[in-house]
Amino acid sequence: MTNQEKIDAIVRHKDNVLKNAIFMGENLMKLGGQWESMGVMLIANGYIHDYSKFFGIEFEQLFSGNTDKDKMSMAISQHNKSNMHHPEYWPNGIRGMPDVYLAECVCDWKARATEFGTSLVDWIDEEATKRFNFSKTDTIYTKIMFFVDLLCDKPFKKVT
Repeated sequence: MTNQEKIDAIVRHKDNVLKNAIFMGENLMKLGGQWESMGVMLIANGYIHDYSKFFGIEFEQLFSGNTDKDKMSMAISQHNKSNMHHPEYWPNGIRGMPDVYLAECVCDWKARATEFGTSLVDWIDEEATKRFNFSKTDTIYTKIMFFVDLLCDKPFKKVT
């Protein structure tokens, strides 16, 4: 992958997250009350999402071509600890995330699912639950699915 292709991939991802944040943010604003200000904040977060990828070890590792696992691990750790939409940023993990960052996290996951051609809900159910240690019966899962519902279209119903 050329450096230009790497930059294009980062920009495309940031654009996808921004589109998701705007869409979800507008849906939150329609709910009114406390959700309105959260919707505005989510849209603002969309504009600065993954800003850290253009600096420091994250940028250096991406463009160095270095496959050293320790350096890659440091870059990922730096990214997760520099961006509030990552559960790893918070001392109490995903359960400690303020709602606006959890919503941005869902926007991020949706962007990645779209980019990889995979199912967001399947990834949440099969991977996120393990990675972030929660289950479908946890309150955090209910919150996540609330944000998923604000972001994703409903499947078509079968015509009988």
